[in-house]
Amino acid sequence: MELLAGCYEQVLLGFATRPGQSWTVVPDFTHHAHSASLSAVAVNNRYVVTGSRDETIQIYDMKKKIEHGALLQHNGTITCLEFYGTAHLLSGAEDGLICIWNTKRWECLKSIKAHKGHVTSLSIHPSGKLALSVGTDKTLRTWNLVEGQSAFIKNLKQNAHIIKWSPDGERYVTVITNKVDIYRLDTASITGTITTEKRISSLRFITDSVLAIAGGDEMIRFYSCDSQKCLSEFKAHENRIKDIYNFEREGQHVIVTASSDGYIKMWNLDLDKIKDRPSLLCEINTKARLTCLAVWLDQASEMKENSDKTATASEETEDDKPSIAREDKAFGTNKCVKTAKRKRKNISEKQKLDNSLA
Repeated sequence: MELLAGCYEQVLLGFATRPGQSWTVVPDFTHHAHSASLSAVAVNNRYVVTGSRDETIQIYDMKKKIEHGALLQHNGTITCLEFYGTAHLLSGAEDGLICIWNTKRWECLKSIKAHKGHVTSLSIHPSGKLALSVGTDKTLRTWNLVEGQSAFIKNLKQNAHIIKWSPDGERYVTVITNKVDIYRLDTASITGTITTEKRISSLRFITDSVLAIAGGDEMIRFYSCDSQKCLSEFKAHENRIKDIYNFEREGQHVIVTASSDGYIKMWNLDLDKIKDRPSLLCEINTKARLTCLAVWLDQASEMKENSDKTATASEETEDDKPSIAREDKAFGTNKCVKTAKRKRKNISEKQKLDNSLA
């Protein structure tokens, strides 16, 4: 297990974490891949990808612990990254584009002009057939990933900066400043609203109906999507929390928090005793100004990531594959790359080394 954090110092930090009766976390690697601060990080069973204000997406091979290359399709700060299973990655940026990538060949299958302004957040449905995005054009957009085109546009009163599906895909939430609107998939209507005192910086589904929310302070708060009431809260850090991550391990719900104070902490949450303060498993002072957070779980171990979707990273038969993975042809692979405003190529590790002194 590896704790991964991006920071203003342009570095991806890796910390080896060993679960047990007493959890331990030690520095493992630093990867200085970007020329500006990191803005997003995502993981699958093999790779870590990071997005930055330098407009690039960098790929790091967690199995070999080496740099794998870069993706250069965007012309703006990378704002969001999300894997679907082992074969696809979606990226969004301030250029208004959403790009769909094949992670086997690392080529752009489709580049979609998604928003008139920035893409601020995206989320893939557990089926892999739909995605949602929000942007600075005050719209919430539903994407048909089978066809690679827009399916529905909903106008919002304000710009949303977070969108997230529940693990079962039955509901989704949008975040506008300090307000969380909860939608049902079947009706596409708001069923409830959660309002916090300060702007929300990060949000995660702990279960299909329980949200963990972090804002402009040092508190983590748990809310019920059904009643919209705060179930409990606890002080996690000495400064405001920048990001939250969560996963399951052997039936154990683990929450990871990163703060402006430089600390990353891992907590054990007992859902049966949610009113009790989660127990601290381990912590580490990164001494960095943290911006984003993820956890890479070694698939060889008996760990199961709760990644806000029921999709698994296991091998699938051709008939069982979701539509996003079955028909790469639907995305017009070659045409997309050729008609991009700036024809760019993915940089292999060798090419990057050759050009590093240029």
